[in-house]
Amino acid sequence: MPHIVTHYLPELDEPERSFIEHLTAGMSHENIQQFAAAYRQVRKDPQTLRLLAIIGIVAIPGLHRFWVGQVGIGFLYLVTWGLLLFGTATDIIKYRELAFGYNRQLATRIANNLIQSRKAPSSAGEVSFSQDLRFQSQ
Repeated sequence: MPHIVTHYLPELDEPERSFIEHLTAGMSHENIQQFAAAYRQVRKDPQTLRLLAIIGIVAIPGLHRFWVGQVGIGFLYLVTWGLLLFGTATDIIKYRELAFGYNRQLATRIANNLIQSRKAPSSAGEVSFSQDLRFQSQ
């Protein structure tokens, strides 16, 4: 039987799907729905990351690194023209790993927020969870 996450997030490929299934294994159906909605809003698509890296070869080096929140490396790529294009070429090859690393951190943060809001009996936890997601997506 497929995991319920596959129903809510059919766009996930391996190993991201396995990681999300493992992360949400002990969650209730409602929490998995909340997780899927929040994760879909902030998740970075690997194909878009690869496209931004390709654009970085000809236009703005490091654009893909800025997009996944790696501002320091993004500036380094910008000043060194993608570490003389070797760094950008490597990122084009390893685009799935870059996106998965970013998405893994976000998924863990969202799951932890859901667990904390489940433990807190008041609705204040839900407000901070929404505010935290809004802050992360900007």
